[in-house]
Amino acid sequence: MFGWWLVMATLLSGTSGCITARYLENRPIRDNALESTLHLLRWRGPEISERTQHTLRRYGLTETYEQNCVVCNNQLRELHRQNLDPELTYAVSELAYVEGKKAERLGHTSDAMNHYGIALTTSYRYLFGPQLAEVRNQYDPQFRAVCDLYNESLEDLLRVLCAENRLRPGQTYTIQTADRKFVIRTEMRGGWKPDEFDRYEFVSDFDIKTLRNRHTTFGLGVPLVAVRKPRGPEDSREKYYPEGLSYAVTALLRCSTGNDGAYAKSQELFPASDNTRSDIRLASHNVATPYYANEDPNETPVCVLEFFDPLRANQIKLGDDWVPLETDLTTPLAYFLDSPEYRKRDRATEGLLDPDDAQQKRGLYMLEPYDPNRIPVLMVHGLWSSPLTWMDMFNDLRSFPEIRQRYQFWFYLYPSGQPFWLSATQLRSDLFAMRQTFDATGQDRAIDNMVLVGHSMGGLISRMQTIDSGDDFWNIVSNQPKEKLRGPPQDVNRLVSALEFRPNKSISRVITIGTPHRGSDLANSATRWLAGKLIKLPKMAISTSNRLTRANPGFFRDTRLLTEANAVDSLAPDSPIFPVMLKAKTSPDIVYHNIVGIMEDPPLLAGPNYQGDGVVDYASAKMEDVKSELIVDSTHTKIHMEGKSIFEVRRILLEHLRDVDSEDRLAWDAPTRTPLATDGLISDPRFRYEYQNAQQSVFQLSGSNSPTDRR
Repeated sequence: MFGWWLVMATLLSGTSGCITARYLENRPIRDNALESTLHLLRWRGPEISERTQHTLRRYGLTETYEQNCVVCNNQLRELHRQNLDPELTYAVSELAYVEGKKAERLGHTSDAMNHYGIALTTSYRYLFGPQLAEVRNQYDPQFRAVCDLYNESLEDLLRVLCAENRLRPGQTYTIQTADRKFVIRTEMRGGWKPDEFDRYEFVSDFDIKTLRNRHTTFGLGVPLVAVRKPRGPEDSREKYYPEGLSYAVTALLRCSTGNDGAYAKSQELFPASDNTRSDIRLASHNVATPYYANEDPNETPVCVLEFFDPLRANQIKLGDDWVPLETDLTTPLAYFLDSPEYRKRDRATEGLLDPDDAQQKRGLYMLEPYDPNRIPVLMVHGLWSSPLTWMDMFNDLRSFPEIRQRYQFWFYLYPSGQPFWLSATQLRSDLFAMRQTFDATGQDRAIDNMVLVGHSMGGLISRMQTIDSGDDFWNIVSNQPKEKLRGPPQDVNRLVSALEFRPNKSISRVITIGTPHRGSDLANSATRWLAGKLIKLPKMAISTSNRLTRANPGFFRDTRLLTEANAVDSLAPDSPIFPVMLKAKTSPDIVYHNIVGIMEDPPLLAGPNYQGDGVVDYASAKMEDVKSELIVDSTHTKIHMEGKSIFEVRRILLEHLRDVDSEDRLAWDAPTRTPLATDGLISDPRFRYEYQNAQQSVFQLSGSNSPTDRR
């Protein structure tokens, strides 16, 4: 194990530390749920389904379709206007989609958009039209097929808009095709501004790599990757959002008709003001039930294209029914991790071997917009690592609605080659700077219930945020009072603050995973010698220590801790820092949890009685002051990625919520405190949007039934 580390460190000492893992792969042909049914990839395709062929035979249109599909479509739509037959409605939608695909192949964009528009509005009518309420069968596989027709025709329509750079939320578009006109208004239904995103990508264009799970839900809508547009350096919050960040978005188009049997007038859908923003609150999207007119090509369909945040909701309410959204939380994450901007930023080896150069990338990072009402979970990586190491846990945890409803996840990137106590000092200052940026007045109570999760050395950095060291750390380096230390005030303050810790009152729970609380035998004489040769220590820290040691001869016990120690030195079992940490006082309000790795089948060199994860022995990993300890059969580098560990973190986070809510109820009557609650967007664990009754006059877009997943 140790020999392997030596070889790898030697090899990597000459590398740039670039990431080689890929998180995304472009599909040669986009994923389409109708591919097999309509034979979209065949040379003679696309072709209508057998069920639609049966409908054409029932109505005597088979020969007409074979001779002239345009005439057949017109006759079929005329029959559709005269008959309340769901088979006809389905056939009209499917034929329109097939003709749209044919037109797209020929490069006839306007014709394709016209057909996709017909397929979209007709499938919407099938799903929500009140005329079909008594004959619509949600147990029929056709029902799910109509959902697929809706989704795929909407995606193809959006692709045309994206290709022409016409997809801009907050705008109203008029789409003129060969035989009709569509009016589409776009609205944001999340915590985003209309100009939040630079561009959109389609999740159906990509396959996931590296990440173990892909978290999706099935329903209506088109899952998108929305690439965030930077706000500019003048915004102090911008540094917390990495460049190239992308969010999960689901686009849904709602088509409306008026109660008098005609299509809704534009003023029924659009506010009288010129302001394109809607005053509908995300807290509830409640709409009245419309009456759908029979299709009339002379009418102008007025539709609302909405962009939903699946982290806030994966269902919307149309009329009295909950409609599930089609969502994908993982592909947008993978798209960001695979972006050139992130791959350039996230270099674990650079952070190990050149901590000084890596300082410019150090900091807290948020992969979601800051939310004052959700509790932060800050994840801290370990030695020779980066926030990438948390992506499997992050991806899985936020797949649980009860977790993403109440928590937001942050990540700390730091130069892992420097001593961990220096990183702990920097995290302390970075947490303070974050609070000043987002909550300078201290009103966001969710931050005061923060949870830290640390792997390996990151667990030590996390615990140091919660201990009261008194003068014990100072006494390690000097037996003289710190008040007698001479030197530039800035240097004195920097050294003293690095050796003095007090509990951060914003942190209420810490989870350590595979953490060497008493050091690791990996930090032996050989690895410490090699690390001393390879790791470049931070110039500022070293220059500060050198100036102070020169100005105070004989003042320090052992100057090597101040001028020569690196991360590997700091993890040695004989490091004087560990006894001080173990006996340091902690706040009674902070709860600790521990996850420990013990390999059931250790390598032969370790011996049959070995207990540990290959890097950290159980004797070093265990702690007596923890509320819970879980043993996982895993190696050190994989323990935080194991399903058992992730599920344990979920259990702890839910326990934390119960404790927070219990304290909240007790503090309800306190005059200076307000209860910690969600933002009103989510009142159901299944994450639902519900339109308010007060806004029914703005959006008359409802149906009586909800599509159900039949995949």
